[in-house]
Formats: sequence, structure tokens, C-alpha cells
Amino acid sequence: MAPDGRPAWRRAVVAFGHFWWEFLVGDTPELLVGSVVAVLVAVLFVHNIGVRTLVIGVLPVLVVGLLALSVFRARARVRADGSPPSDHES
Repeated sequence: MAPDGRPAWRRAVVAFGHFWWEFLVGDTPELLVGSVVAVLVAVLFVHNIGVRTLVIGVLPVLVVGLLALSVFRARARVRADGSPPSDHES
């Protein structure tokens, strides 16, 4: 047991969860959601429509659109705050 009363396995599970949250979500949750949506759209095209060459064209367009959306949101945040975001914001 740790001094805070939590067992070691619980601290390990919580630390593991925090790691994956920061790794996948970080400061831009829209990138995670957009990535999942882009992959789901690609899967639906391949399995339902059956046109795999369409996925080759659609997936890069979705990714570029997602990155553009993320950049525009970040620029809007900087303009609203008046200061650039730091790497270690809380």
C-alpha cells in the first residue's frame, strides 16, 4: 500500500490511463475524434460500397481537412487569448 492508501495495482491502472489519455487526446481532442471518423468512413466505403480506390482519394482529403480544422481552431484560441499557447498548459 502507498502512503495515500491506494493499492499499487490501482495506481498502475490510473497511471496507464493517464498516459493513454495524454498520448491520444493531449491538447486537441478533435484530432482523435476526427481520426476515428476518417477511419470509420474509409471502412464504410470499403465494405459497403466496395470501391477501394475511392478510399485512396477520400482518406487523404479527410486527413487534410481535419488538420486544417485543427490549425484554424488553434489560431482562433491564440487570437482570443492574446498569447500563444504553451506546451505545458494545465
